[in-house]
Amino acid sequence: MPKNFIICKPDGYLSQFINNQSKRNNKRLLGELFDFPEGAMAIGRLDEPSEGLLLITTDGKVSEHVRSTKVEKEYYAQVDGIITSEAIEILKNGVSIGFDGTTYITKKCKAKIVNPSIDFPIRKKKIRDERHGPTSWVAITLTEGKFRQVRKMTAAVGFPTLRLIRVRIGAIQLNGLQAGEVIPVNGNFCL
Repeated sequence: MPKNFIICKPDGYLSQFINNQSKRNNKRLLGELFDFPEGAMAIGRLDEPSEGLLLITTDGKVSEHVRSTKVEKEYYAQVDGIITSEAIEILKNGVSIGFDGTTYITKKCKAKIVNPSIDFPIRKKKIRDERHGPTSWVAITLTEGKFRQVRKMTAAVGFPTLRLIRVRIGAIQLNGLQAGEVIPVNGNFCL
């Protein structure tokens, strides 16, 4: 029977169980957070500095479904500067980003300015303080997931991402999970 888990990936961890890098062997891996069963895989990925909701499964079909365009993934991005309504409109309609050495136009998505009232996981490293200028938050909901897509999208409209947190995958929400917390799921994910 497949095993499923909901985790809150902390910043500084790779979304994998084995270090495939020959240069740096000191990377932190998901297996340090919990004793996952053999064959466990992260569904989608969050890059090393990103944090938030990540699903783990031993079922390849579940992984493929979640990674499909049928399931929304929502991110909160803290960006450098006060993001404008014009930038939000551009994000919604698709922006040009680099992907695999070519230019890619992102699919239409949902985007809005937010003032997060969510209790985000506490970071070990501080992003920055007010002396470096203002920041703001944007919520972006995608049905695709290219490499570092949200970071590339916000940078393309002039507001680089400082902190990125995935808060929702389908109907599953971060809901106050703390950094490194792992919740085993009995049965299938309710997406």
